Amino acid sequence: QVQLVESGGGLVQPGGSLRLSCAASGMLFSIYTMGWYRQAPGKQRELVATISSGGSTNYADSVKGRFTISRDNAKNTVYLQMNSLKPEDTAVYYCNAESTRGGIPYGYRGQGTQVTVSS
Repeated sequence: QVQLVESGGGLVQPGGSLRLSCAASGMLFSIYTMGWYRQAPGKQRELVATISSGGSTNYADSVKGRFTISRDNAKNTVYLQMNSLKPEDTAVYYCNAESTRGGIPYGYRGQGTQVTVSS
């Protein structure tokens, strides 16, 4: 049974930092592209960042230069370091795992962790 468990969310002041973690189990973690998505109230879910099995990264323009995604395959964990946080970063952040099987994409998503940026 695949599980993705996020942690590290919370309340932080504008300009502050948080580090999100996502611990994976029940899967061969190293072969998956891992990602973080977020969804704010009343808005569509949006991509924040992804990291491939080979370590290539991709970021939304809104977080470039402020957020860093990384992975530790030995710990089956992906991280999102978030610096210089803004109120518009407030959202539920979801961990995502994606791969393909026979050319058909499939994936898993965690339950999410709330990030609130407010003074």
